[in-house]
Amino acid sequence: MFTCRTQTIALSRRFLRLYSNLPLRVAVTLPNGQNYEQPRGLFIDGDFRPSIQGKTFEIIDPSTEQQITHVYEALEDDVDVAVAAAKRAFENGWGTSDPETRAGVLFRLADLVEQHSETLAAIESMDNGKSLLCSRGDVALVSKYLRSCGGWTDKVYGNVIDTGKDHFAYSVREPLGVCGQIIPWNFPLLMWSWKIGPALATGNTVVLKPAEATPLSALYASQLCQEAGVPAGVVNVLPGAGRIVGERFCKHPDIKKIAFTGSSATGRHIMKSAADTIKKITLELGGKSPNIVFADADLDRAVRSIAFGIFFNSGEICCAGSRIYVQDSVYDTVLQKFKDYTESLKVGDPFEEGVFQGSQTSHNQMEKILSYVKTGTGEGARVVTGGKRHGSKGFFVKPTIFADVHENMKIVKEEIFGPVVTVSKFSTVDEVISMANNSVYGLAAGIHTRDVNKAIDVSNRIKAGTIWINTYNALHQSVPFGGYGQSGIGSEMGAAALDNYTQTKSVRMAIDKPKY
Repeated sequence: MFTCRTQTIALSRRFLRLYSNLPLRVAVTLPNGQNYEQPRGLFIDGDFRPSIQGKTFEIIDPSTEQQITHVYEALEDDVDVAVAAAKRAFENGWGTSDPETRAGVLFRLADLVEQHSETLAAIESMDNGKSLLCSRGDVALVSKYLRSCGGWTDKVYGNVIDTGKDHFAYSVREPLGVCGQIIPWNFPLLMWSWKIGPALATGNTVVLKPAEATPLSALYASQLCQEAGVPAGVVNVLPGAGRIVGERFCKHPDIKKIAFTGSSATGRHIMKSAADTIKKITLELGGKSPNIVFADADLDRAVRSIAFGIFFNSGEICCAGSRIYVQDSVYDTVLQKFKDYTESLKVGDPFEEGVFQGSQTSHNQMEKILSYVKTGTGEGARVVTGGKRHGSKGFFVKPTIFADVHENMKIVKEEIFGPVVTVSKFSTVDEVISMANNSVYGLAAGIHTRDVNKAIDVSNRIKAGTIWINTYNALHQSVPFGGYGQSGIGSEMGAAALDNYTQTKSVRMAIDKPKY
């Protein structure tokens, strides 16, 4: 009885806190001492508002484990309101707006992201735990990509089709309508731009759900949308649980497309949930990407690249080069250089000067990573360095290198999504290509060699959506990014992203022969 009564009191207090009336904005002091005003309402129809039920949830700084704030939590009724607003905005002009109108909005939004870049980067590091070095790189790519999308608005071309002299035939590409977009916690602002950029460029409207753990930058960016002149209802942002908000996206009859970035398991569920309404779907999912070092590579450069490939963004990156293959004649040399370089990387407070790797985004993610480390050692793999939690406060994991692995180990086959990498040796080109392609995933791969012919040959034979040669994680706003196999459907960035947000209409008109 005592236990039940205690739990009841605790739940009652939790209920009162969750359903209390909160201001729509709150003053927040960033770890760097900067003060700013954080929106925490749902962004619907051009303004912030409480959720219908008034429910909120807590946001934690993963590097300190301290509360940042609460934000309002969307439920199904909030989704319906936001979708209605997005549908009105589409039908009342945005869907048929001039390309220069859409370009102007995106250009202004890109400028505002640049103007607020330091605040946005600091919000990302506080909310996600990544180092400020990483966050600044993210924000820089956000503004570049939004500007790139603005440049595509008047290049969504159709075709004139020759079907004979008796008819005039042409095709046009039109927007889909309301798009439901679900983004992950590892690159909150960058994924926000990858989703809204091409959607707005092609005349669609958006209802977007940020990850529960990291909604702050998307909410802050929503007020930049206001300032940039994005019409009310064109962009709507709904923090909330995937099982509620995401599920309603998939089922809602007025949402014409789902764009999702996240795990392959969730991607499979979205495909099933969206089947009843036959929505267009793009999925950017998991990866277990190979990163290959040949004996003729610049080894010091290769080591820096493979370290960046796995430890960048605390290893929480879908295209991480998490399987390293080194040619046998240089294996020992590369492994020692890689160990030394890894141990030189500074791990800790994301806002501290010189920190490369911040914390993991959540306690659950940290525990998942450490459980994989335990599994790897249990399977007989050797920890070269790392393999433990870093410090006792915050969700930090030491950069971890495993050697003496074989292809059937769980740590070699499954996506860990953290700063953990396996190193294997190979002898021949054919052998390493077979090893590289031995995965259900196919998101990315790296090749390190001075031999151009070898680089091109291996690139042609690896089954992956992006191949980096003598570099890694070198994303560019003009280069498409997507995966093979269970790494997803469709591509983001570049011209390919526009295909995800348009449908083709064909028109064929009979031509009567003139009478003279």
